[in-house]
Amino acid sequence: MNEPGNQATQKIIKTFTAIAVFLAVISITAVPALGNDDDDDEVIFIIPEQGYTVDYYRSYGEPTIQASIVGDPEFRRGEIAGLQVKIVNKGYIEGFKRLNANQGRDNSTEELLALAELEEEKECTTTKDLEATLVSETEYIEIDPVTSVQSVEEIETGHTEILRFTIKIDGDTPAGNYELLLPVSCEYQANVRTVTPEVINLGLTNMEFTREYTTKNTVLSLPISIESKPKFEVTEVAGNLKQGETEVIEVTYTNTREITAEDAMARVIVMSPLGTEKSIIRLGNIGPGESKTALFEISADNDAVVKNYGIDSEIKYIDEEGETSFSENLKVNVPLEASEEKISITSIAIILIIFIALYQIISMHRKRNQNNENSPGDDNE
Repeated sequence: MNEPGNQATQKIIKTFTAIAVFLAVISITAVPALGNDDDDDEVIFIIPEQGYTVDYYRSYGEPTIQASIVGDPEFRRGEIAGLQVKIVNKGYIEGFKRLNANQGRDNSTEELLALAELEEEKECTTTKDLEATLVSETEYIEIDPVTSVQSVEEIETGHTEILRFTIKIDGDTPAGNYELLLPVSCEYQANVRTVTPEVINLGLTNMEFTREYTTKNTVLSLPISIESKPKFEVTEVAGNLKQGETEVIEVTYTNTREITAEDAMARVIVMSPLGTEKSIIRLGNIGPGESKTALFEISADNDAVVKNYGIDSEIKYIDEEGETSFSENLKVNVPLEASEEKISITSIAIILIIFIALYQIISMHRKRNQNNENSPGDDNE
């Protein structure tokens, strides 16, 4: 038969064991997102159930994220550019609502706790762990994958941050307006609750508030444009060069873009063994898709090597802003042929001298033969 003292001891042990198990379950399933005076040391847990926190105020507000490109949003074809995007938080608090709560404290203590929670509620417009990803929906604009995702730890309302991306514009991108997308994800404080003294039963101390966070997703638009300017191509070359001669080479230039090139002039740059006396030819206005032909007189030295020559050329024109612009280098490929074999004046002179000499020799020979025939016979015959 057990003694009464032993029974009491066992009962106490069982009671404490049950309490320990209960507290362990509570600590796993109902540990709060507790805040303290140092916001940088916040740790997020599950919000405790009723009895461990009280809600004095509810704030109405959240972050409002806007984005814009820093600097000129116009880019050139074929350009690899650094794109700076300014992120600004323009969130504001629409108001607060006082909730009915009474924890049995005197009114002055209750009011101080409520005001402390109200001050914490003002952080509802601050972004936390913001992540922005730059996206292009056109094949002509490529986002560098190394810089495509940018993150910011925190942006308070009224503050800005600069995100830096790298983009590449295709050389054949049509001029016009384009849109880059910037999906943004962030967290913000949705509610603050004041911790009650009973939270010490969970083994937590020096905790004043619990915080609820929610995620906000938004997609921002970043408009950019690709500059409009003429682009020229050499679409036809007629004529060829000959050693020691000057020939007319016809070069046809075509404007393949959307903007008219006004007062256009074509220029060739020739180097020895080629040459020209007039390297610039006026073409006039060249509209989109229009072609103009320039006629260049180009000479070749007598000893110029027979081959295809790539002559550099360019178009100078007035752009839509009234500024002087130049095209890219435009190659004019022209073949050089060998000259026809001709008898020179010296050769003709030499031949004439030879003929005269032969004529003189033949004439002398004939005269000698005639003299021999007409001479008298020998007296001894």
